[in-house]
Order: sequence, then C-alpha cells, then structure tokens
Amino acid sequence: MMSSETDIIGPDLETPVALDEDDRLDPDYVRSVLDAVADGDNDEAYRLAQPLHVADIADLFELTPRDDRAALASALGDLLNADVLTELNDWVREDLIDVLQPAQVADLAEQMDTDDAVAMIEDMEEEDQQAVLAELDPEDRAVIEDALSYPEESAGRIMQRELVAAPEHMNVGQLIDFLRENHELTTEFWEIFIVDPLHRPIGTCRLSWILRTPRNIALSDVMKRNQTLIPVDMDQEEVALRFQKYALISAAVVDDSGRLVGVITADDIVHIIQEEAGEDILRLSGAGEGDINEPIADSYKARVRWLVANLGTAMVASFIIAQFGAAIETMVALAILMPIVASIGGNAGTQTLAVTVRALATNQLTQSNTVRAIWREVRVALLIGATVAVIAGIGAWAIFANPMLGGVIAAAILFNILIAGLSGVAIPIFLDRLDQDPAVSSSIFVTMITDSMGFLIFLGLAVGSGLVG
Repeated sequence: MMSSETDIIGPDLETPVALDEDDRLDPDYVRSVLDAVADGDNDEAYRLAQPLHVADIADLFELTPRDDRAALASALGDLLNADVLTELNDWVREDLIDVLQPAQVADLAEQMDTDDAVAMIEDMEEEDQQAVLAELDPEDRAVIEDALSYPEESAGRIMQRELVAAPEHMNVGQLIDFLRENHELTTEFWEIFIVDPLHRPIGTCRLSWILRTPRNIALSDVMKRNQTLIPVDMDQEEVALRFQKYALISAAVVDDSGRLVGVITADDIVHIIQEEAGEDILRLSGAGEGDINEPIADSYKARVRWLVANLGTAMVASFIIAQFGAAIETMVALAILMPIVASIGGNAGTQTLAVTVRALATNQLTQSNTVRAIWREVRVALLIGATVAVIAGIGAWAIFANPMLGGVIAAAILFNILIAGLSGVAIPIFLDRLDQDPAVSSSIFVTMITDSMGFLIFLGLAVGSGLVG
C-alpha cells in the first residue's frame, strides 16, 4: 500500500516528498518549488504544487519569503484560488492581494462564502476596498457592504448569508422537492430554519430529521422550536461561548426586529476560539498580534509600548530599594535574597492572573461569584505562600547561619504571595467592570505591585526586626 506522501506527490519518484511525518511541508520540497520559481520554470513549480491540498498551498505561501510571494503567485496561477486565500494567514493574504488587480480580487471574493469575503476585504485600505467593491456584482456588493456596516468582530461580520429557510406551512415532502428543484441554494448546510411570514425564525429542522420523516408531516410538527438566536451585533467571543455552552452546529443570526439575516456555523467558531484564545495570551505578554508574518514596524510599535510601561513600573521598585540603601550595604545577604522575594511574588501573581483572565473570558467568573472567586484565590495564595515561605526560610537560615534572616524572608514571601494572589484576581476583575480588556494591562499592574511590595515588605521587615541597623 502506498504511503500518504506518495499519494500526495504522485508516481514520479524524482519528485521530493511534499509532507513529512507530521503532515507539514518538507523543507526540501519547499526549496524545490522556490528554486523552480527562481529559475523561471513556472511549469515545474505548478506541477509540484498542483497535487497539494488548498491548506498546504496556503502553508507554502506562508513559508515563502515575503519578497518571493508575488513570483510564486504568478507561477501557480489558478492554484491561488478563493479556497487558498481563505486558508491564508491574514498578513500573507494582504501581501498577495496587494499584487492582484481589483477585478481579480473581486472575482475571488465572489467565489467565497460571504463571511470569508468580508474577512478578506475588511482588512484592505479604504481606497482599495472601494476599488474591489466597484468590480463586484451589485448583489454581492450590497451583501458585503451590509456586513461591513456592522462592528468589527461582531456576529454581523462573521455570519454567512447563504442559508436555507422555509415557511412553517410547508410539509416535509414540499421541502424536499424545494431543496431538489432550487439549484441556487447554498450547497453546504446542516439545518433548515423555519420562519414565519415576517421572516423571523421560529424553529429549526436538521437534515437527518427531514430525511427520516414521512412526506406528509408538517414542518411545524417536526421542527425544534427552542433555538439559540444570535443578535447581529453580539461580539464574536460571546458567540463562541454560546456555541460551546449549547453544543451548537449552527445558529441563526437575527437583526433588531428579530428577522433572520444570516447563519453562523461551527467551522467558523473553531477559528474564532483559536483567534480569541491566542489574542488573550499575547495581550498578557504585550507581544501585539504575535504573528511571525507581521511587519517588523508593527511588531516594534506593539512591543515597545509595553516595555516602556514596564520600565516605568520597574523604576517604582528601584525607588523603594533606594530608600533602604544603607541597610543593604550593612548586610549583603539582603541584596542576594531580594530577587527571590520579587520573583516568587511575580510568578504567583502571573498564575492567578492567567486563571482569572481565562475565567472572565469563558464566563466562569461573573458578578454572581466574584467574592467567592477572590476568597478562593486568597486561600490558595495562603497555602502556596506558607509552603514556599517555609522552604525559603529554612534555606536562608542554613546558608547564612542566621535564623532571623530566615524568618524575615519567610514572612516576606508569605505576605508577597498573598498580595500577588489578591492583586492577580482583583485587578482583572476591576478592569473588566470598567469594560476594559483585562488581558491588555493587568500584568503591568500586577508586576508593579508584586515587585514593589516584595521589596518593601522584605527590606522593611529586615529593618523593623533589628536584623540590620
């Protein structure tokens, strides 16, 4: 039996293997395609890429240096189709669109589902947007312009307009005949939405129900009346949470008057969940969009702001240390142990912060259980603090032969971890209540608090206990 790699590349044994054992494009294969493009042998590049799945062609473009992507696009010709553009990284897609004429982009957009076409066009410059829209069929242009009128990352932007809706007075046989005879219907759907005369959804019918029900049964008797409706202006993250909570395959999107205007399907939500989860992680680190295809200038702007802010918070901690300069000079061990207190507190705060931000993002943490969540994290911090404090205290005592020093660092670590746990849960909750994204700036405040309070508590205890004069 032939291997999957052989199936992909065909019978020509001289052709390099396209995919490795992890189903990723093999470096030798990528090099062969790019060498063919560089040599002007577009036919060879086309031959090598033709057997690939559209997702693998998208990977090929993403693995190609930015300056060579236009030449690769020219070599592959019609292999760079709408399906490939849909799979592409946003930054890479923008690079490719820049080398295409507005008419070409419009032709590709007309081949896509509306949500994919909107995702492609919404990232373009205003002037380029208008040029592409002008090339579109009037009906398609109206649909895309309507989608662009909704807020970014809302249900209106990600929904598909291609759906199947049927009036409630139909029976199963009439619906089946309608589906077979109407060739303009979308070809991919899992549910049929039953609507009233005002085009408001009143129920859904899965295809499996339709196929297994006698023809004379009315749709109103077989449909499921309870359904999850998505407001057109709902944030996409909240949409994803509803799909997860109610195990939805698809869901109707309705406008302010309750009319059916679109549908969101589970395959769209998979991308949303991945995107939102990645955004939260990157925001916590201050890494911007964190995409290796992002232009260097954009990465610089996103990251440098964060580090400048961290520089300001670090100066606060330095100011506190400066107030205890004489004590540190008297006992060098304080300078040796200070980073331990701050580091342990910072890591404890980061742990609590990550748990809290995730709980807020998934609606596990709401106003109903805020107090309980804070008290839980305080108790966890006390247990962790006590454990680490005992270990650190005994270690300091043994190394420096000073029981007082061991007690001071133990107390400082205990209190700092407690403060870290409290701030790690309270700060993101506070920002969330102010309608600010808790993932964006929480870590700056938590780091400042744990560093500053760690130094202040440790050095303050050292002076106050008489450990140093």
